[in-house]
Amino acid sequence: MRPRPFGMTASVAALGLLGSLVTACGSSGSDGTTLRLVAPEYGTSPATSSRAYWDKLTAAFTAAHPGKKVEVTLYPWADVDREVTRMVQDDNAPDVALMGAYSDFAAQGRLYAASEVMSIRAEANFLPPLAEAGSVDGTLYGLPFVASSRLLFYNEELFDEAGAEPPKTWSELKDAAEALKKEGVLYPYALPLGPEEAHAEALIWELSNGGGYTDSTGRYSIASEKNTQTFRWIKDNLVVPALTGPVPPAELNRQDAFAAFLRGDVGMVNGYPSLLHEAKAKGMKVGTLRMPVSDTLGDAETPPAAGVADWMMAFKHDGNRELVGSFLNFVYEDKNLSEFAGRYHLLPSTVSATQASQDAAADPSAEQFLAALRSAQLYPVDEPSWLQVSNTIKENIGKAVAPSADPKTVLDSIAQQARDEAQPR
Repeated sequence: MRPRPFGMTASVAALGLLGSLVTACGSSGSDGTTLRLVAPEYGTSPATSSRAYWDKLTAAFTAAHPGKKVEVTLYPWADVDREVTRMVQDDNAPDVALMGAYSDFAAQGRLYAASEVMSIRAEANFLPPLAEAGSVDGTLYGLPFVASSRLLFYNEELFDEAGAEPPKTWSELKDAAEALKKEGVLYPYALPLGPEEAHAEALIWELSNGGGYTDSTGRYSIASEKNTQTFRWIKDNLVVPALTGPVPPAELNRQDAFAAFLRGDVGMVNGYPSLLHEAKAKGMKVGTLRMPVSDTLGDAETPPAAGVADWMMAFKHDGNRELVGSFLNFVYEDKNLSEFAGRYHLLPSTVSATQASQDAAADPSAEQFLAALRSAQLYPVDEPSWLQVSNTIKENIGKAVAPSADPKTVLDSIAQQARDEAQPR
C-alpha cells in the first residue's frame, strides 16, 4: 500500500507496541480451535495502534464462533516479512499472515488458494487489478487487504507564491520546481529514493515514461531503455540542478519526505490517501493529480498509476482449513474491511466495500485515488523472487540518480541481481 516498506505506514518499534499478542488465547498450535495471525503495525502512536482494531475484530469473531480463539502478533512493517519467513523456515508458520508479499510461499506450496478457504462471493469481490496481482497462474493466493494508489501532491500556497502551474509533463514539473526553488522552497520536488520505499517512487517514475519493472511477458525489465531514460532525466533535470532538496535522494526516506511536506517545506511529492488526510487536518491547501508524463509520451498515452496493496495469505496446516475459512470470510465482510481502511485512510480491496465507502462519496479526492486504483499497475508480487528483488531495488535504486553516477550501470547491476534471484533454487 509498504508493498513503505510495501505496507502503508512507518515502523513503530520504538513505541513498545509490537511483537506482542493482541488476543492471547490458548495454545500456539494449529489445532483447529486456535488461529494464529501475524500482522504489521499500521499505527504511528499508541493511540493509532492496530491493536485496537484486532482486539475488536477478534472479540466479535470469537463471540460469533463459540469455542474458537484467535492469537494476533504484531510486528513493525520493517520486520514482518522477515519474521514470517523465519517462522516458515522453522516449520512454525502462522495460520494467516498479513504482509508485503506472498508468492514465494505460494511457490513452495504452503498456501491455500482463495477458492479453498473463501466463499465464491468473497473471492469474486476483490477489485480486478488487485485480484490479478494476487494470482499465480490464474489462481488467487494473495488476498488483497487494503490498498492505495499514488498521486502527485502539490502545495497550492507554495505554487501560488511561485507563480507555478500544476504540471502535466516532466518538463512542466521541472519548470514548477525551478520556480519553487527561486522562492526558497527547501524541497521543490521531494524524491524519496531512500531504502524505506524507494521501489514505489521508482515505479511511479518508470510508469510515467511507459516503463516499469517487468515487460509484457512478465519478465523483469529493470534496466530497459525506457527506465534508463527515466533515471537519466531525473538525474540531469532534477538532482544535478538541486531541485530535490538538501538530502540526497538515496538517503531521503518516504516518511521524512512526508513530514517535510506537512511542515510546508515541499512543493511536490508523490503520496497516498493518508497523507492527504493529514495535510487537510493541518489546514493545508493541497492539489492532487496523476503523475506527469514524459514529454515523449505527451497526450498520446495515459500510463497507469502506481498501486500498492498488502496481502493476506492462509498457510496450510492439518486441521486448520475450516477455521481459517471462517476467519477470512469474517475479515472481508464490508463493515470489518471498511473499518480498517477508514482507520488508516486507505482504500478497501473489495468492490462492495469500495461502493459502500462513505468517505469516497463525501470526499472527491478519495474518489480520485479509487479511480486511479481501478487501472493501477502494482508491483510484480506474483513473482516469487519479488521480496528479494524489491529489497535490492530499495537499497540501490537511489544510486542511479547520484550526480556522479551512470544510471545505466546502476540499473544493470540491479537487473543482474534480479535475474540471479529469479533463478530456480
